[in-house]
Amino acid sequence: MTYAGQRTILDADSHVMELADFLDDFIDPAQRDRLRRREMEALAPVLGDALATADARRSDPTKAALAEERLLTDKGWHAMGGFDPTERSRVLDLLGFRGQLVFATFATNMFAGRDVDRLYAGASAQNRAMVEFCSGDERLLAVAYVPLVDPLRAPALATEAIEAGCAAIMVPSTAAGSLAPTHPDLDPFWDLVAEADVPFVLHVGGGGRLLDPAFHNNDMPVTDHLGGGENVRSKDFLAIHHSPELFLGALIFDGLFDRFPKLRGGCIEQGAGWVVSWIRHLDYGQRAFRRTEEPLRRLEHKPSDYVRRHLKFTPFPGEPVGWMIEQTAPELFMFSTDYPHPEGGRDPLAKFEEALTSATPADQDRFYFRNMEELLSGHDRGKAGHEVTS
Repeated sequence: MTYAGQRTILDADSHVMELADFLDDFIDPAQRDRLRRREMEALAPVLGDALATADARRSDPTKAALAEERLLTDKGWHAMGGFDPTERSRVLDLLGFRGQLVFATFATNMFAGRDVDRLYAGASAQNRAMVEFCSGDERLLAVAYVPLVDPLRAPALATEAIEAGCAAIMVPSTAAGSLAPTHPDLDPFWDLVAEADVPFVLHVGGGGRLLDPAFHNNDMPVTDHLGGGENVRSKDFLAIHHSPELFLGALIFDGLFDRFPKLRGGCIEQGAGWVVSWIRHLDYGQRAFRRTEEPLRRLEHKPSDYVRRHLKFTPFPGEPVGWMIEQTAPELFMFSTDYPHPEGGRDPLAKFEEALTSATPADQDRFYFRNMEELLSGHDRGKAGHEVTS
């Protein structure tokens, strides 16, 4: 029996735990020496131990069996399949999932910043490395990263990623440099993604710093007890939805979904309880400001209708998903594990099952499978013969 049991499940959030050389075979040689490697170099003892542990799993059946027993207990680089794609396929066998979106974890830190040449060269390398990691298993669905700060390079990079087989395009949930993400200069990017029928996705960390660090300067220091890819503490958690709700709200208020009605998006690992009040806030905002703002008068639908038609969200395990569905709509929320990051916990399925006791079987099926299937509906997975269907 797999972890999924009788459930048909698609996982909207998982990660690769990159090794120090993750980008080296894919980066433009002119940019290779410009990668910022200090963070990865500082992790050398952790990575060395993880590599030794993985070698032991390959050579010792007893240790391999123990790792399978600890599938959702071991986290990060020490988890099965964190950086080994062959092991990740075995992980999906054990989980019993039909597919899994795969995001990067640390590689972006090596090239992110104001240097636009390094930024786009690094993003291109990361996207190709992600495709390589996922290439051996049609269930592994690579997520590309496309910065929007250069309106000319963004569509070119997205084209490259889509043609390589990426299932989704992650964009930062921030302004595009000096431009709003809805500026007409960026229409070629949104048009490309919409016409390719590939969703854009937001992810925690894509909005930059969650809050002013002064809020942590309280003479009561706390650490990131999770130790995952994102340094999230309690007050960070309070702000985790600010960036995506502003970004997605701007897309709606500025009429992006009217201009590109095929466009679909997902908001990943940023919680979803806030969506209940946010969609009401959006509708109120349109009513309050439409008299003085023509773009709001031009909208063809209520803002909440765009949310239901175009967007999906991943709740954290333990959020009251059944209640959230009752208050909004069953088509909004998707299951995720965050594997192998610790934020997903040791038994996300049990937590979601407990939260969905009031949901109908059809709504539960939507949560575990259909909603992510809809998000990816245009993607042929870039691999012959792959269909994400029940």
